[in-house]
Amino acid sequence: MFDNLSDRLGSVFDKLKGRGALSEQDVRDAMREVRIALLEADVALPVVRRFIDAVTEKAIGQDVLRSVTPGQQVVKIVNDELIEMLGGDEPATLNLEAKPPVVIMMVGLQGSGKTTSTAKIAKLLKEKHGKKALMASLDVNRPAAQEQLAVLGQQASVATLPIIAGQQPVDIARRAMESARLQSADVLLLDTAGRLHVDEALMAEMKAVAGISAPTEVLLVVDSLTGQDAVNVAKSFTDEVPLTGVVLTRMDGDARGGAALSMRFVTGKPIKFAGTGEKLDAIEAFDAKRVAGRILGMGDVVSLVEKAAAAVNQEDAEALARKMAKGQFDLDDLRMQLRQMQNMGGLGMLAGMMPGMKKAKAAMASSGMDDKVLVHMDAIIGSMTRKERANPALLNAKRKKRVAAGSGRQVQEVNKVLKMHQEMSRAMKQIKKMGGLKGLGALFGGGGGGMGGMPGMDGPGPGGLPGMGGKKGAGVDPNTLPPDLRKLLENK
Repeated sequence: MFDNLSDRLGSVFDKLKGRGALSEQDVRDAMREVRIALLEADVALPVVRRFIDAVTEKAIGQDVLRSVTPGQQVVKIVNDELIEMLGGDEPATLNLEAKPPVVIMMVGLQGSGKTTSTAKIAKLLKEKHGKKALMASLDVNRPAAQEQLAVLGQQASVATLPIIAGQQPVDIARRAMESARLQSADVLLLDTAGRLHVDEALMAEMKAVAGISAPTEVLLVVDSLTGQDAVNVAKSFTDEVPLTGVVLTRMDGDARGGAALSMRFVTGKPIKFAGTGEKLDAIEAFDAKRVAGRILGMGDVVSLVEKAAAAVNQEDAEALARKMAKGQFDLDDLRMQLRQMQNMGGLGMLAGMMPGMKKAKAAMASSGMDDKVLVHMDAIIGSMTRKERANPALLNAKRKKRVAAGSGRQVQEVNKVLKMHQEMSRAMKQIKKMGGLKGLGALFGGGGGGMGGMPGMDGPGPGGLPGMGGKKGAGVDPNTLPPDLRKLLENK
């Protein structure tokens, strides 16, 4: 979503970082470009003014202009102000401490993604917080809205209130409250009706439902793709309903990002969740620090680690570790790795979360390399027989043609997959020669006695490799490594 804004800001800061000293005029010129970038990203004008004034005031202070690295200092100030604009250091969470059932009321315009967001949050509460949830659709206007929530409930394994045709929203809310108490539900999520625009009938209905259910949380669902108009909608709802937070949907889209950056300032309420895709698990708690890091190209390693933890199957990882220790790595193992990358969001998302990977992501886009590459590679491996996957040496020219035809790809692509596997397999064998994982630990300064201070492993802290810090000479000199392993490390 923030790609254009991120690129614009990146070019501004690259100019600042390239100078040894900054004058007050340099900072003001840079802030003028930042102002234009924010306005082009559809950020609300009052928000832009406040942001630029705050950054300029801090950036032209003597501590910054006389600093050894003034450009870096300005970037830090912008980062801190972005975090403040988006909601502060601590992410806002749902209030689940009230007497059960805790009522969460979802409000917003029609088409903003309320129903899907309701199911996503219910699934998240069930899986991450261990809460028993019940969902109820109060939308009697949109055709099949109640049926849609019932289907999503089945997919998310979350109970939904049975549908009674002709019942009105206030009566449905009463029945939902009673049902939640009888079922001992921890959380009740009410999916209210929307309209194409804010009107009196919509507000009257929401106030009536709120009066019956006394919601602990009232979440406004806003579609990020509506841009500046989303801010106007949010302001209208804020004036009428006691909102406690905002849910931004379609954060994975190609919107300019202005709605996200303006929402906190306009509503005065925190952004609590961000929808990042169509699947029911494509939602994440909104964290201002992480979003600011992505905008400024600093990466989001925390989210990357969380995605990895969710995508990697513990048993598969342990089985692969055992095979690696023996120097074994077949095409089934490679296929498992490719699928885990897909589950984590694909190459583009992974590159966007890695610090300093903006240029690599751009290079991938210009070369036409996208997430379809992973799908194609998976199809190629899937077209091989079980024996061929276990022993790729069986793949002669005739077999390669068959695999290419079966996967709908070219023989050259089959060869590329096999070459990738060969390089990874060689590296595994070299690791085995060096003493397995303990030997690999020496690379990080462990001296063979562990994995260099990684959690749960013995051995001293990092050191040995250039740029890794730690004690000089504590690790292995890369020049003494076997050629194949050295080549793999250099390619990374």
